[in-house]
Amino acid sequence: MRRLKAFAAQAGALAMIGLIRALFGFLRLLGPERSSDLGGWLLRTVSPLIPVNRVALANIRATFPEKDEAEVKRIARGAWDNLGRTAAEYAHLKTLFDYDYLNPDAASRVEVSGIEHFIALKDDEKPGLIFSSHLANWELPAICAAAYDLDTTAVFRAPNDPAIAGIVHEIRSGAMGGLAAAKQGAAFAMQGVLEKGGHLGMLIDQHFTRGVVVPFMGRPALTNPILGKFARRFECPVHGVRVIRLPNQRFRLELTPQLDLPRDAGGEIDVKGAMAMMTAVVEGWVREHPEQWLWMHRRWRPNMISAAALAEYDHTIARTPLFKAT
Repeated sequence: MRRLKAFAAQAGALAMIGLIRALFGFLRLLGPERSSDLGGWLLRTVSPLIPVNRVALANIRATFPEKDEAEVKRIARGAWDNLGRTAAEYAHLKTLFDYDYLNPDAASRVEVSGIEHFIALKDDEKPGLIFSSHLANWELPAICAAAYDLDTTAVFRAPNDPAIAGIVHEIRSGAMGGLAAAKQGAAFAMQGVLEKGGHLGMLIDQHFTRGVVVPFMGRPALTNPILGKFARRFECPVHGVRVIRLPNQRFRLELTPQLDLPRDAGGEIDVKGAMAMMTAVVEGWVREHPEQWLWMHRRWRPNMISAAALAEYDHTIARTPLFKAT
C-alpha cells in the first residue's frame, strides 16, 4: 500500500509538471501581451468564487474604511487581475525585460527610473540590500539586476506545490542571477553573499511569525527583521525597488536612492526602526496603487503578536522615509 501511494504521488507530480509545461508552452505561443490579458481576465472573472477572496476583501476594508463596498470590490478585482497577469507572464520571464539604459528612448515594454542607482551599486565594490514588495510583476527587479550584471541574489519563497516550485525555479534560474530559498538555514547563505560583496534582494511585505512588530497600513504587522540586521552588521547601502504596471502591458521599475536608516544611541542602525522605515516605503507604494498589491495574503495576524510585543508597539515609529543625498 505504501508503494502504491508513493507511485500515485509520483505519477501525480509528473502529470502536474506535464500540464504546467503544456500550459506555459501555450502561453509562449500567445506572446507576452495576450498571455497577460488572458491571465488577468481569468482570475478577475473567477475571483468571487475563490475562498481566499474573502481575505482580500477583509484586508482592503480594514485598510480603507472610508471606501464604499463598490470601491473595495474594484480594488480586489484589480488585485486578482494583476495576480493572473503575473502568473501568465512567468512563461515570458526571459524576454519580458527589454529596457536598454544605453538607449533609453528606444521602444520597450519596460521603463526604469533610478537606473543610476543600479549602476552605482554595481560599481561601489560594497555589499548592498534591496527590498521590494508584491506589486505588479515583482519578479522584474531581479531580472533587471541580472541584465546589468549586478551581482544579486534574490531571496524567494517557493510555492507549496513541489511540481510548480520546480518549474518556477527553472524559469527564474534562466532569467535571474543567484537565488536563495527562504527556508531554515537560509540566513547563513545570505550572509555569505554579503561577505563576498554581493547584493541581496528580498520581498518584505509578507507575514513573518518570528518578526518584529512595525506599523503597516495603520496596523501592527509582524515583519522579517533580516534586512535590518544585515544593514546593521554590514553598514551597506539599502534601496527599495518597486514595479508599477502601466497600460498596454507595460511596466515601470523605480529604484529609490539609498535610505538613511535610523540609528540607536550608540550610533548603530536600529533594526526595528530600519524595518519600520522600509515598511513605510512599501506602504506608500501600496497606497498609490492598491489594485496592484497581493491583498489575498494574511498579512495581519494580531493573534500571533505576543502581549509583550503589542505593549511595546509604537505606531509612531513609521517615520517619513529619509534618503541620503546622491
